[in-house]
Amino acid sequence: MTDTVEIYTDQDDETLLVGRYRYIAKRRGQSSVFEYADDWIDHPNAFALDPENLPLLRQPFYTNSANSALPGALRDTAPDRWGQQLIKRAFRKSGDDRTLSEIDYLLAITDRTRIGALRYKRENEDTFDHDIGQYRVPPLIQLPALVDAANAVQSNTETAEDLKLLLNEGSPLGGARPKSAVADNDGTLAIAKFPKPDDDRSIPHGEVLAMALAKKAGIDAAAARIVDVAGRPVALITRFDRHEGRRIPFLSAMSLLGLNDGDEAAYTDIAEAIRSHSSAPTEDLHELWRRIVFSVLIGNLDDHLRNHGFLYDSNNQWRLSPAYDLNPVPSAEKAREL
Repeated sequence: MTDTVEIYTDQDDETLLVGRYRYIAKRRGQSSVFEYADDWIDHPNAFALDPENLPLLRQPFYTNSANSALPGALRDTAPDRWGQQLIKRAFRKSGDDRTLSEIDYLLAITDRTRIGALRYKRENEDTFDHDIGQYRVPPLIQLPALVDAANAVQSNTETAEDLKLLLNEGSPLGGARPKSAVADNDGTLAIAKFPKPDDDRSIPHGEVLAMALAKKAGIDAAAARIVDVAGRPVALITRFDRHEGRRIPFLSAMSLLGLNDGDEAAYTDIAEAIRSHSSAPTEDLHELWRRIVFSVLIGNLDDHLRNHGFLYDSNNQWRLSPAYDLNPVPSAEKAREL
Protein backbone atom coordinates (compact mmCIF):
# COMPACT_ATOMS: atom_id res chain seq x y z
CA MET A 1 0.00 0.00 0.00
CA THR A 2 1.32 3.42 -0.98
CA ASP A 3 0.01 6.73 0.34
CA THR A 4 1.18 10.25 -0.57
CA VAL A 5 0.75 13.26 1.70
CA GLU A 6 1.37 16.89 0.81
CA ILE A 7 2.98 19.00 3.54
CA TYR A 8 2.23 22.71 3.83
CA THR A 9 3.03 25.62 6.11
CA ASP A 10 1.74 29.20 6.38
CA GLN A 11 3.94 32.15 5.40
CA ASP A 12 2.70 35.76 5.33
CA ASP A 13 -0.97 34.84 4.91
CA GLU A 14 -0.09 32.26 2.25
CA THR A 15 -0.28 28.49 2.59
CA LEU A 16 2.76 27.08 0.80
CA LEU A 17 3.59 23.56 -0.30
CA VAL A 18 6.73 22.46 1.55
CA GLY A 19 7.10 18.98 0.13
CA ARG A 20 5.62 15.53 -0.40
CA TYR A 21 5.88 12.45 1.77
CA ARG A 22 5.27 9.01 0.29
CA TYR A 23 4.62 6.09 2.64
CA ILE A 24 4.98 2.48 1.53
CA ALA A 25 3.60 -0.33 3.70
CA LYS A 26 5.25 -3.68 3.07
CA ARG A 27 4.59 -7.20 4.27
CA ARG A 28 7.57 -6.85 6.57
CA GLY A 29 8.13 -3.32 7.73
CA GLN A 30 7.56 0.00 6.05
CA SER A 31 9.49 2.68 4.22
CA SER A 32 9.03 6.24 3.04
CA VAL A 33 10.53 9.02 1.00
CA PHE A 34 10.28 12.78 1.52
CA GLU A 35 11.20 15.50 -0.98
CA TYR A 36 11.03 19.27 -0.67
CA ALA A 37 9.04 21.15 -3.30
CA ASP A 38 11.22 23.20 -5.66
CA ASP A 39 9.17 26.34 -5.01
CA TRP A 40 9.73 25.92 -1.27
CA ILE A 41 13.50 25.60 -1.64
CA ASP A 42 13.49 28.78 -3.75
CA HIS A 43 11.29 30.72 -1.29
CA PRO A 44 13.16 33.50 0.56
CA ASN A 45 11.74 32.36 3.93
CA ALA A 46 12.25 28.64 3.37
CA PHE A 47 13.65 26.59 6.24
CA ALA A 48 14.55 22.94 6.73
CA LEU A 49 11.92 20.96 8.65
CA ASP A 50 14.86 19.34 10.43
CA PRO A 51 18.24 21.01 9.83
CA GLU A 52 20.17 17.88 10.81
CA ASN A 53 18.20 15.07 9.17
CA LEU A 54 16.14 16.86 6.48
CA PRO A 55 18.43 19.66 5.26
CA LEU A 56 17.02 22.00 2.63
CA LEU A 57 18.33 20.13 -0.43
CA ARG A 58 16.93 19.00 -3.78
CA GLN A 59 17.13 15.30 -3.06
CA PRO A 60 14.93 12.51 -1.71
CA PHE A 61 15.22 11.52 1.95
CA TYR A 62 14.52 7.86 2.64
CA THR A 63 13.33 6.20 5.84
CA ASN A 64 13.25 2.44 6.26
CA SER A 65 12.29 1.19 9.71
CA ALA A 66 10.33 -1.57 11.35
CA ASN A 67 9.27 0.88 14.08
CA SER A 68 8.40 4.11 12.27
CA ALA A 69 8.66 5.39 8.72
CA LEU A 70 7.85 8.96 9.73
CA PRO A 71 10.78 11.38 9.73
CA GLY A 72 11.16 12.93 13.16
CA ALA A 73 9.84 16.34 12.10
CA LEU A 74 6.57 14.72 11.00
CA ARG A 75 6.44 12.30 13.93
CA ASP A 76 6.52 15.28 16.33
CA THR A 77 3.20 16.49 14.88
CA ALA A 78 1.48 13.08 15.04
CA PRO A 79 -0.55 11.68 17.95
CA ASP A 80 1.27 9.56 20.53
CA ARG A 81 -0.10 6.74 22.71
CA TRP A 82 -3.17 8.57 24.07
CA GLY A 83 -4.17 9.92 20.68
CA GLN A 84 -3.52 6.64 18.89
CA GLN A 85 -5.72 4.84 21.39
CA LEU A 86 -8.59 7.24 20.67
CA ILE A 87 -8.16 6.99 16.91
CA LYS A 88 -8.00 3.20 16.96
CA ARG A 89 -11.19 2.95 19.03
CA ALA A 90 -13.00 5.46 16.83
CA PHE A 91 -12.19 3.41 13.72
CA ARG A 92 -13.35 0.21 15.45
CA LYS A 93 -16.64 1.77 16.54
CA SER A 94 -17.27 2.86 12.95
CA GLY A 95 -16.85 -0.76 11.83
CA ASP A 96 -13.39 -0.28 10.34
CA ASP A 97 -11.17 -3.08 11.67
CA ARG A 98 -8.20 -2.63 9.36
CA THR A 99 -4.71 -2.11 10.70
CA LEU A 100 -4.11 1.62 10.76
CA SER A 101 -1.00 3.05 9.14
CA GLU A 102 1.12 5.90 10.41
CA ILE A 103 -0.53 8.06 7.75
CA ASP A 104 -3.97 7.20 9.14
CA TYR A 105 -2.88 8.36 12.58
CA LEU A 106 -1.12 11.45 11.23
CA LEU A 107 -4.20 12.66 9.34
CA ALA A 108 -6.82 11.69 11.92
CA ILE A 109 -6.37 14.78 14.07
CA THR A 110 -7.67 18.29 13.57
CA ASP A 111 -5.44 20.64 11.58
CA ARG A 112 -6.22 23.68 13.71
CA THR A 113 -4.72 22.28 16.91
CA ARG A 114 -1.85 20.22 15.50
CA ILE A 115 1.50 20.77 17.19
CA GLY A 116 3.93 23.00 15.29
CA ALA A 117 3.50 24.64 11.90
CA LEU A 118 3.10 21.73 9.48
CA ARG A 119 -0.21 21.06 7.78
CA TYR A 120 -1.13 17.89 5.91
CA LYS A 121 -3.55 16.61 3.33
CA ARG A 122 -3.61 13.59 1.09
CA GLU A 123 -2.62 14.21 -2.49
CA ASN A 124 -5.57 15.49 -4.55
CA GLU A 125 -7.68 16.27 -1.45
CA ASP A 126 -9.00 19.75 -0.74
CA THR A 127 -9.16 19.79 3.06
CA PHE A 128 -6.51 19.73 5.77
CA ASP A 129 -8.80 17.75 8.09
CA HIS A 130 -9.03 13.99 7.80
CA ASP A 131 -12.83 14.24 7.84
CA ILE A 132 -14.52 17.13 6.10
CA GLY A 133 -16.35 19.23 8.67
CA GLN A 134 -16.24 22.33 10.80
CA TYR A 135 -14.50 21.67 14.11
CA ARG A 136 -14.13 24.15 16.91
CA VAL A 137 -11.63 24.09 19.71
CA PRO A 138 -13.59 23.38 22.91
CA PRO A 139 -13.76 26.28 25.39
CA LEU A 140 -13.05 25.79 29.09
CA ILE A 141 -16.76 25.42 29.76
CA GLN A 142 -16.53 22.02 28.06
CA LEU A 143 -13.88 20.71 30.44
CA PRO A 144 -16.38 18.65 32.49
CA ALA A 145 -17.54 16.83 29.35
CA LEU A 146 -13.95 16.30 28.20
CA VAL A 147 -12.87 14.88 31.57
CA ASP A 148 -15.88 12.56 31.63
CA ALA A 149 -15.14 11.38 28.09
CA ALA A 150 -11.48 10.73 28.93
CA ASN A 151 -12.49 8.76 32.04
CA ALA A 152 -14.90 6.69 29.95
CA VAL A 153 -12.08 5.81 27.55
CA GLN A 154 -9.87 4.69 30.42
CA SER A 155 -12.64 2.51 31.86
CA ASN A 156 -13.46 1.10 28.39
CA THR A 157 -17.03 2.44 28.56
CA GLU A 158 -16.69 5.24 26.00
CA THR A 159 -19.38 6.00 23.45
CA ALA A 160 -18.97 7.18 19.88
CA GLU A 161 -19.89 10.66 21.12
CA ASP A 162 -17.10 10.56 23.72
CA LEU A 163 -14.59 9.74 21.00
CA LYS A 164 -15.99 12.39 18.68
CA LEU A 165 -15.59 15.03 21.39
CA LEU A 166 -12.02 14.03 22.18
CA LEU A 167 -10.97 13.57 18.55
CA ASN A 168 -12.84 16.12 16.46
CA GLU A 169 -12.87 19.00 18.91
CA GLY A 170 -10.28 18.22 21.57
CA SER A 171 -7.94 16.81 18.93
CA PRO A 172 -5.36 14.57 20.66
CA LEU A 173 -1.82 15.72 21.29
CA GLY A 174 1.39 13.86 22.10
CA GLY A 175 2.07 11.88 25.23
CA ALA A 176 0.59 8.90 27.03
CA ARG A 177 -1.66 10.58 29.61
CA PRO A 178 -5.19 11.84 28.84
CA LYS A 179 -5.35 15.37 27.53
CA SER A 180 -7.21 17.64 25.12
CA ALA A 181 -6.72 20.80 23.14
CA VAL A 182 -8.85 23.64 24.54
CA ALA A 183 -9.33 27.37 24.02
CA ASP A 184 -8.52 29.46 27.07
CA ASN A 185 -10.80 32.30 28.14
CA ASP A 186 -8.94 34.76 25.88
CA GLY A 187 -9.13 32.38 22.92
CA THR A 188 -5.50 31.24 23.00
CA LEU A 189 -4.76 27.56 22.47
CA ALA A 190 -3.95 25.50 25.53
CA ILE A 191 -3.50 21.88 26.57
CA ALA A 192 -5.80 20.51 29.26
CA LYS A 193 -4.17 17.59 31.10
CA PHE A 194 -6.58 15.41 33.02
CA PRO A 195 -6.21 13.27 36.13
CA LYS A 196 -6.59 9.51 35.76
CA PRO A 197 -9.07 7.63 37.94
CA ASP A 198 -6.30 5.36 39.26
CA ASP A 199 -3.81 8.14 40.12
CA ASP A 200 -2.61 7.84 43.71
CA ARG A 201 -1.51 11.50 43.75
CA SER A 202 -2.47 14.63 41.83
CA ILE A 203 -0.30 14.56 38.72
CA PRO A 204 -1.80 17.86 37.41
CA HIS A 205 -1.00 19.68 40.68
CA GLY A 206 2.55 18.31 40.61
CA GLU A 207 3.19 19.51 37.07
CA VAL A 208 1.77 22.99 37.62
CA LEU A 209 3.78 23.35 40.85
CA ALA A 210 6.95 22.28 39.04
CA MET A 211 6.33 24.82 36.27
CA ALA A 212 5.83 27.60 38.83
CA LEU A 213 9.00 26.65 40.71
CA ALA A 214 10.90 26.50 37.42
CA LYS A 215 9.94 30.08 36.65
CA LYS A 216 11.13 31.15 40.12
CA ALA A 217 14.43 29.40 39.39
CA GLY A 218 14.91 31.57 36.29
CA ILE A 219 13.81 28.91 33.80
CA ASP A 220 11.74 29.79 30.74
CA ALA A 221 8.74 27.53 31.37
CA ALA A 222 5.34 27.35 29.69
CA ALA A 223 2.53 29.16 31.50
CA ALA A 224 0.45 26.75 33.58
CA ARG A 225 -2.37 26.81 36.10
CA ILE A 226 -4.88 24.48 37.76
CA VAL A 227 -8.55 24.57 36.80
CA ASP A 228 -10.93 22.81 39.19
CA VAL A 229 -13.55 20.73 37.39
CA ALA A 230 -16.06 19.56 39.99
CA GLY A 231 -13.28 18.59 42.37
CA ARG A 232 -11.06 17.16 39.66
CA PRO A 233 -7.82 19.11 39.03
CA VAL A 234 -6.98 19.83 35.40
CA ALA A 235 -3.60 21.29 34.43
CA LEU A 236 -3.99 24.01 31.81
CA ILE A 237 -0.78 24.63 29.84
CA THR A 238 -0.59 27.52 27.37
CA ARG A 239 0.64 26.45 23.93
CA PHE A 240 4.00 28.05 23.06
CA ASP A 241 3.91 26.99 19.39
CA ARG A 242 1.38 29.71 18.61
CA HIS A 243 1.93 33.48 18.65
CA GLU A 244 -0.95 35.83 17.87
CA GLY A 245 -2.55 33.07 15.83
CA ARG A 246 0.65 32.28 13.91
CA ARG A 247 1.96 28.71 13.92
CA ILE A 248 5.57 28.27 15.03
CA PRO A 249 7.58 25.26 13.77
CA PHE A 250 8.48 22.81 16.54
CA LEU A 251 11.09 20.05 16.63
CA SER A 252 11.78 17.71 19.54
CA ALA A 253 15.31 17.00 20.70
CA MET A 254 14.71 13.35 19.84
CA SER A 255 14.00 14.26 16.22
CA LEU A 256 16.85 16.75 15.91
CA LEU A 257 19.24 14.06 17.19
CA GLY A 258 17.83 11.53 14.71
CA LEU A 259 16.80 9.12 17.46
CA ASN A 260 13.73 7.03 18.29
CA ASP A 261 11.88 6.15 21.49
CA GLY A 262 14.09 4.00 23.68
CA ASP A 263 17.37 5.12 22.13
CA GLU A 264 20.00 6.16 24.65
CA ALA A 265 21.28 9.72 24.71
CA ALA A 266 22.78 12.21 27.13
CA TYR A 267 22.24 15.86 27.95
CA THR A 268 25.53 16.52 26.19
CA ASP A 269 23.90 15.38 22.94
CA ILE A 270 21.26 18.10 23.35
CA ALA A 271 24.06 20.57 24.11
CA GLU A 272 25.81 19.64 20.86
CA ALA A 273 22.56 20.18 18.94
CA ILE A 274 22.25 23.61 20.55
CA ARG A 275 25.81 24.50 19.53
CA SER A 276 25.08 23.46 15.95
CA HIS A 277 21.62 24.90 15.38
CA SER A 278 20.71 27.56 17.96
CA SER A 279 20.65 31.23 17.02
CA ALA A 280 21.72 32.01 20.62
CA PRO A 281 23.78 28.99 21.71
CA THR A 282 25.28 30.49 24.87
CA GLU A 283 21.88 31.50 26.24
CA ASP A 284 20.34 28.15 25.36
CA LEU A 285 23.22 26.18 26.89
CA HIS A 286 22.85 28.09 30.16
CA GLU A 287 19.10 27.46 30.04
CA LEU A 288 19.63 23.74 29.43
CA TRP A 289 21.97 23.54 32.43
CA ARG A 290 19.39 25.21 34.69
CA ARG A 291 16.80 22.68 33.52
CA ILE A 292 19.11 19.73 34.15
CA VAL A 293 19.83 20.82 37.72
CA PHE A 294 16.17 21.64 38.35
CA SER A 295 14.98 18.25 37.05
CA VAL A 296 17.40 16.45 39.36
CA LEU A 297 16.29 18.51 42.36
CA ILE A 298 12.55 17.94 41.84
CA GLY A 299 12.88 14.26 40.91
CA ASN A 300 11.68 14.67 37.33
CA LEU A 301 12.05 11.12 36.02
CA ASP A 302 10.21 11.84 32.76
CA ASP A 303 13.04 13.93 31.34
CA HIS A 304 13.35 12.08 28.03
CA LEU A 305 14.21 13.49 24.60
CA ARG A 306 10.60 14.11 23.58
CA ASN A 307 10.34 16.47 26.55
CA HIS A 308 13.00 18.84 25.24
CA GLY A 309 12.09 20.86 22.19
CA PHE A 310 13.10 23.62 19.81
CA LEU A 311 11.13 26.41 18.12
CA TYR A 312 12.14 27.82 14.76
CA ASP A 313 13.69 31.27 15.06
CA SER A 314 14.94 32.56 11.69
CA ASN A 315 17.62 32.01 9.07
CA ASN A 316 17.32 28.24 9.44
CA GLN A 317 18.21 28.43 13.13
CA TRP A 318 16.30 27.31 16.21
CA ARG A 319 15.90 28.19 19.90
CA LEU A 320 15.28 25.98 22.89
CA SER A 321 11.52 25.98 23.51
CA PRO A 322 10.01 26.84 26.90
CA ALA A 323 10.28 23.97 29.38
CA TYR A 324 7.30 21.62 29.47
CA ASP A 325 6.20 18.27 30.92
CA LEU A 326 7.99 18.79 34.24
CA ASN A 327 6.69 15.91 36.36
CA PRO A 328 8.13 15.50 39.86
CA VAL A 329 8.07 12.00 41.33
CA PRO A 330 8.36 11.48 45.12
CA SER A 331 11.67 9.80 45.99
CA ALA A 332 9.76 7.23 48.07
CA GLU A 333 7.92 6.20 44.91
CA LYS A 334 10.93 5.89 42.64
CA ALA A 335 14.50 7.02 43.18
CA ARG A 336 16.40 8.88 40.48
CA GLU A 337 19.54 7.15 39.26
CA LEU A 338 22.31 9.47 38.11
